[in-house]
Amino acid sequence: MGKLLEVRNLCKTYRTGPNTVEVLKGVNLDLEAGSTVALVGASGAGKSTLLQLVGALDRPSSGTVSFGGVDIFSKNDRELALFRNKSIGFVFQFHHLLPEFTALENVMMPALIARRPREEARTIAAGLLSDVGLGHRLTHRPGELSGGEQQRVAIARALALSPALLLADEPTGNLDMKTSEDIHGVLAELQRSRGLTLVVVTHNERLAAAMGRVVRLTDGRLEQTSTSPGEACP
Repeated sequence: MGKLLEVRNLCKTYRTGPNTVEVLKGVNLDLEAGSTVALVGASGAGKSTLLQLVGALDRPSSGTVSFGGVDIFSKNDRELALFRNKSIGFVFQFHHLLPEFTALENVMMPALIARRPREEARTIAAGLLSDVGLGHRLTHRPGELSGGEQQRVAIARALALSPALLLADEPTGNLDMKTSEDIHGVLAELQRSRGLTLVVVTHNERLAAAMGRVVRLTDGRLEQTSTSPGEACP
C-alpha cells in the first residue's frame, strides 16, 4: 500500500537542571500504510517518547518525522495541531474519558470539536461504539462501565475522525489478561476493517507477537528494524 511514515535520525533530549538526559538517540523507522507494529522495551527505554513524537504531541530535539512525504515538524503549532487531529488517533493506558458525559457523547466529542454537524457526529459515534461491541451501552457514563468497556469507548473516540494512523500506548496496561486479549482483538479487527496503520506499545510479549512486526527500543535506540542505525545525536 506504500509508505505512510518515515522517521529519520530522531533524537530527544531533556534538560533537568544541570543534567542532560538523552531519551532517543537517532531512531529510524518506516511504517507502511496498513501495517501493524508492536513497540516493546524496558520501562524508560523511550517508547512513550517515540510515540509522542510520531504522533506530533511533542517536537524532537533533532531529526524528522515525515507523513505522506511531508516533514510534520516543518509545520507551525497550529498547522501541526490540525494535522494531528485529522490524521492520528491516540489510545492511552488510562482512557481519559469525560465522566459527566455518556459513552456516545464522549465519542462524539472529536467530531464536534472539528465542527461536524451534531447529527453526523452522533451517527459516527454510534457506529463506532457498535463496532467495538458497545452498541447497547450508548447512554452509560464511564463510571457505569467496566475498565475494558471504558477502553473500548476510548478506542472508538480515537477513530471518530477516521485517522490513517492509530497509536496505542500500553492500552491494556491496567487490565487483566482476558480483557487485554479482548482489547487487542478489537484493535486488530478495526485495523483490518479500516485499513489502519497501527502502532501499539506493550510490555506483553505474547500480544506483541500477534502484530505484523515487532521492534524493540533499548536505551533510546531501535533494534529489529530494517532501516539503518541512526546517526549520533548532535
